[in-house]
Amino acid sequence: MALTLEEVQHVAQLARLHLERDELVKMQQQLSDILGYVDMLQEVDVTGVPPTAQVTDVVNVVRPDVVQPSLPVEEVLAAAPNREGDYFKVKPVFE
Repeated sequence: MALTLEEVQHVAQLARLHLERDELVKMQQQLSDILGYVDMLQEVDVTGVPPTAQVTDVVNVVRPDVVQPSLPVEEVLAAAPNREGDYFKVKPVFE
């Protein structure tokens, strides 16, 4: 699928990009090539393949959630570079 320069300019404006003429031409070719590869996927025969098919055997690899005691506060804060009471002290993010 070939894009026009106007379509590429429109996409650039939506992305808040300022592109010079030579950049637009280069981007037109690159985006058209990408869309061409996507069009090739339309030719793949997917008859009989459910829309949500998974090609690999995926299993849940997350360990079970087990309730257990947490670390003591003193042990956790022992490695803190800076603390205030029972809390980590960090630089403010907002002024």
